[in-house]
Amino acid sequence: MRAFSELYEELDTTTSTNLKVAAMVRYFNTAAPADAAWAAYILSGRRLKRFIGPSLLRRWLVEVSELPEWLVDESYSTVGDLAETVALLMEDSLADATVVPDLPLATWIDDRLLPLREVDEQQQRAAIIEWWRTLPYRECFLLNKLLTGELRVGVSELLVTRALAEVLKLERNDVSRRIMGEWRPSAEFWEGLRSSEASTSDPSAPYPFFLASPLEADPATLGPTADWLAEWKWDGIRSELIRREGHCFIWSRGEDLVTERFPEVAEAAAKLPDGVVLDGELVAWRDGTIQPFADLQQRIGRKKLSPAILNSVPVRFLAYDLLEQDHVDIRALPLRERRARLEALIGAAPDVLGMSAAIAASTWEELAALRSESRSRAVEGLMLKALDSPYGTGRQRGSWWKWKIDPYSFDGVMLYAQPGHGRRSNLYTDYTFGVWSNGELVPVAKAYSGLSNVEIADLDRWIRSHTTEKFGPVRQVEQTQVFELAYEGIAASSRHKSGIALRFPRIMRRRTDKPASEADKLSDLQAVLEAHRGQLRQESDPTT
Repeated sequence: MRAFSELYEELDTTTSTNLKVAAMVRYFNTAAPADAAWAAYILSGRRLKRFIGPSLLRRWLVEVSELPEWLVDESYSTVGDLAETVALLMEDSLADATVVPDLPLATWIDDRLLPLREVDEQQQRAAIIEWWRTLPYRECFLLNKLLTGELRVGVSELLVTRALAEVLKLERNDVSRRIMGEWRPSAEFWEGLRSSEASTSDPSAPYPFFLASPLEADPATLGPTADWLAEWKWDGIRSELIRREGHCFIWSRGEDLVTERFPEVAEAAAKLPDGVVLDGELVAWRDGTIQPFADLQQRIGRKKLSPAILNSVPVRFLAYDLLEQDHVDIRALPLRERRARLEALIGAAPDVLGMSAAIAASTWEELAALRSESRSRAVEGLMLKALDSPYGTGRQRGSWWKWKIDPYSFDGVMLYAQPGHGRRSNLYTDYTFGVWSNGELVPVAKAYSGLSNVEIADLDRWIRSHTTEKFGPVRQVEQTQVFELAYEGIAASSRHKSGIALRFPRIMRRRTDKPASEADKLSDLQAVLEAHRGQLRQESDPTT
């Protein structure tokens, strides 16, 4: 546990990718197999489900610290992170306690944390308070993050794969494949990773996704259009559709198995030949036209899919790559050959399985003109893929580009701020913004990205000195700061007070030149929504 907590701190306090990889290599080279497996599991982005809710931890902290409740709340508000607050307040009691011997990470998770799910609240409380009293600050902080399911580590899966490949003496692509999908961390799993002859025996195991990079240069610099495949950038869920050993599996890019969310796609995939893996996009689809992503979220957000939801939100899987055929990995083949095989395969498939069609254009100017129609087509722009490229792993610049349209934007007023996570847990980095409606500001978006470290530090100082009210870790601030925010899409929403939901909002700049009274109105965003609806109606009307 101590070694992993030290690794976590190293990763959280540096932005250097080389230093992060070096730290992970050192850890994996010295960790016990079971510890290494659990570390790989956590570092690769998987999180244990919450064991204890934060409200219970806060209540127990008040009881065991013997501090006034207001002082605990004030400490929590100042620190901005419950795990860190607990670790700091319990650190003083550690001097009078006997520190327990350092236990392996796997022992903590397998023998202590996982059994918590099977005992009552009184037993949970006794165990956790005992751990608080005997763990040094760093391990106590890590424990609380694990308990609440909020352990986020500042490394990408690509960096983890780099470190594992160096330690295991394997190719990076091979490592990526082996840690995809669902697996149980154990010493046996780690030893299996080490084996150069190990293969993925789980029929549901997906391949690592190949990710495109944003195209910021003139597309003409890419060379002749004949060397590139152009497709629409669909607004859906990036997925892999797997047909192996008589079963169908659907994985999202976030490595969630979502087969049950899309039963009609799984049923259609049953008619594919065995030993096939498709890369594509799950989209809401009606009458030959893509529907808003917000419709698709109705499928994602429900635990049980009723016949009414299945009928009201029909979906389609749009395939754009073939990764495996006849149980053979064909990712190394050039895209033009993979696409030819895919076209032959999809041609005989049920209609719910479609093909992401190639866009015909002889010049970049023609493609630019088509790209300008993206909003009316309910897509996000174009994808450009080199026809001679293999299917890579992760984000590798050069052969796959996303040529997105410019985002929507509006000017909003900051209403609330709360602390971030990890090394930013002491800074106010997550903000809520509002626009004017009937003389008051209505919340319309939350955003946490887009500002530099210098801007965040400056804004943090302003927030602390211009707070008007506190709600736990959240601060309400004076309504004077205007920001320009970008967003990718807009939809009606009954779950939001404003009646709208914005997709991927982020900060573009702080508008120090603009008073709050000149920020946008809710009616401005509603007009964008209505125009968007009009474009979709026109696109779907066969008479236009």
